[in-house]
Amino acid sequence: MRHYISRRSFLRAAGAATGAAAALGLTAAPLGAEALYPFVEPKKSSITILYTNDAHTYIDNENPAPTYAGIAALKQSCIDAGMEVLLVDAGDHIQGTAYGAMDKGASIIQLMNSAGYDLATLGNHEFDYGMDRILEIVNKEAAYPYISCNFKDLRTGCRVLPAIKYFKRGGRIIAFVGVTTPETITKSTPAYFMNADQTRYIYGIDGGDDGKALYRSVQKAIDEAWLYADFVIGLGHLGVDGSSSPWTSREVIENTTGFNAFIDGHSHTTMPSEIVRDAKGNPVVLTQTGCYLENVGKMVIDTERGIVSSLVSELEVTPDAGTQKIQDDWIAAVDDMLGEKIASSPIDFYINDPASGQRLIRSQETNLGDLVADGIYAYFNEIEELGCDIAIMNGGGIRADVAAGDWSYMTCKTVSPFGNVACLMSVTGAQIQNALEFGARYAGSGQENGGFLQVAGATYEIHTDIPNTVPTDSSNVWAGPATGTPRVQNVKIYNRTTGVYEPLDPARTYTMGGMNYTLRSLGDGFAMFDGATLVKDYVSEDYLVLSSYAMLFDGGVITTANSPLADYPGYLMDYENPYGAGRIVLF
Repeated sequence: MRHYISRRSFLRAAGAATGAAAALGLTAAPLGAEALYPFVEPKKSSITILYTNDAHTYIDNENPAPTYAGIAALKQSCIDAGMEVLLVDAGDHIQGTAYGAMDKGASIIQLMNSAGYDLATLGNHEFDYGMDRILEIVNKEAAYPYISCNFKDLRTGCRVLPAIKYFKRGGRIIAFVGVTTPETITKSTPAYFMNADQTRYIYGIDGGDDGKALYRSVQKAIDEAWLYADFVIGLGHLGVDGSSSPWTSREVIENTTGFNAFIDGHSHTTMPSEIVRDAKGNPVVLTQTGCYLENVGKMVIDTERGIVSSLVSELEVTPDAGTQKIQDDWIAAVDDMLGEKIASSPIDFYINDPASGQRLIRSQETNLGDLVADGIYAYFNEIEELGCDIAIMNGGGIRADVAAGDWSYMTCKTVSPFGNVACLMSVTGAQIQNALEFGARYAGSGQENGGFLQVAGATYEIHTDIPNTVPTDSSNVWAGPATGTPRVQNVKIYNRTTGVYEPLDPARTYTMGGMNYTLRSLGDGFAMFDGATLVKDYVSEDYLVLSSYAMLFDGGVITTANSPLADYPGYLMDYENPYGAGRIVLF
């Protein structure tokens, strides 16, 4: 169909058209002298967007469940069928299991390159190997671009990555706007965003206590995208958990105008399609695939601007041979490195509720939480022989249930995949109280908190009816003690000499074991240890600490009775109970 537009309209659009042409590699038509300019409407066809989120390096799914080899074949099958197709990812793809941790995500990026990804945004776990590593991935290793409208270099005030990526598909222009959760700074490692002396932040992620800084950055990118685009789609890692408020994808949509759809991640929510109204009441399709490559998302934009999204859990394709080889070779290499049996156990260890499947490790005690914390405690008391009064472990650092059976280094790496190292600090009782209070601030609310603290050598109560009064800064970092009645009460520290749990003395000095992520790098926002004295650092990686503990059990069998800590009189331990030994009591 042939239409005509006036010269005034043509000239008004010329600047935008030239910019769009440059962005898309097109050539703009020259201006002529005629009063009317012919415009041939491009032939339109439907557009298919395949998407993933929170894959967390789970590359060993079995066909027909999604794998990168299967996703590569799915995309190619769409191309072979004449479809206009894009493949995008909404973050958290390089960390999660040993398959990511052993080479800091390099093989995962190689798999995504082979699968034919067109675009990705950054999840908080993309930063887990440090700022230099993520910049290396973005600038050198990934064959596809990354986008984020709110990840900033504070030294220049500029974005680190482009905010928008344009694609021409089906006779139309699609713009993706990347959005990264402001929770990244604390859920990764705040020190990575700071200068070498950790005296100031040099990188930031727009968020704001009320969310307005995030909404402004997103709206600015949306407005820019609409200069050239026919459709604007959010590609974000925000999630819908209440604990992420005011930075959830729903809140971003509700406080901005202009998204047609939003592909989300972060909360591991299985959401084929949800309609959320933007600030002007326009419908926006919100979707998320869940996690661990359990599903692949499929969004179809039809020729009438309709958008439908769905999830696919089984791929009816033959996996791409080249991607499959990369996948198989890397799995075999890691399994060979970490496959040695080191212990066994008749016990199922949990981060999830065995009854409901709900994740508990970030809100209450579990037997795996006890085991990991005991591993740190035993490492400093039994192996290093330095003396450790209390050990803490953030629940977000404990990643997987372990079924009864053999334990290997791979088992421990799957439980503790981050590569954080253990350290021992000399801290005050007041600092311990502040840490437990900060970690318990969401307990009982139904909101998860990766900073919820599992403990060894200690017990404490959480009174969930008492409101949280812990002040935090705009990045959700601890900013001072609770201003009201503490929720955490009756804290007791185990005395190895007397075998008695004794009340915490705020003025006394204790030795505390943990990961440098929490104790030294402000991980999960734990800033209350500033000024604490370092006793020993960089003793061993997280999974090796757990492995060392597993190998200390009598006969190599992990049970309560066989633990070296069973020799500690009165020590509270019950690995056979999925909900732990009762070290943490919620009222």
